[in-house]
Parts: sequence; structure tokens; C-alpha cells
Amino acid sequence: MSEERRDLRMPEDEEVFAEVTEMLGANRIRVRCEDGTERTARIPGRMQKRVWIREGDIVLVEPWDWQDEKADVEWRYEKSEADQLREEGHV
Repeated sequence: MSEERRDLRMPEDEEVFAEVTEMLGANRIRVRCEDGTERTARIPGRMQKRVWIREGDIVLVEPWDWQDEKADVEWRYEKSEADQLREEGHV
């Protein structure tokens, strides 16, 4: 278990944990962030075909500086990683 903990990516700078609540289409998703804000998040091109995001997934998002209701997805956690984050109390 301790080896897995080192592998998990934790939020940096402005990033926050979020849960995907709705798929909007056109590479956009609705997320509920840990700070209590609902945001529309954009899936960047580098993740579109490589990482499949579904409702209920835990992701890292970086809110936009100029529009707080929008964000960019930076990382998606696998189910086992998300369970570990919940067990450790991060999410």
C-alpha cells in the first residue's frame, strides 16, 4: 500500500479534486469540486482519445483565473486510486 501512495498524483498550485457529475459532450463535463463549486470542465486534446472519463470518476481540475465557473481537467484517477483517496480522506 505504501508504494501505491507514492504513485498517486496530488493537487499542485491551483488544482482541486472534483467528481464528474454529468457528460455534456463536445469534450466538456460538469464537475463538483471539493470547494463546493459546480464547474464546466474542458477535456484537453492530449486526453481526449487516451483517457476515457465517465460519470462518477474522480479528476483533478484547474479552475480558470478569469472565469471561476470553468476549469480544465488535468488528471483522471483510476477506480482503485479514487478508492485509496477516499480511504485517506483526501476526497
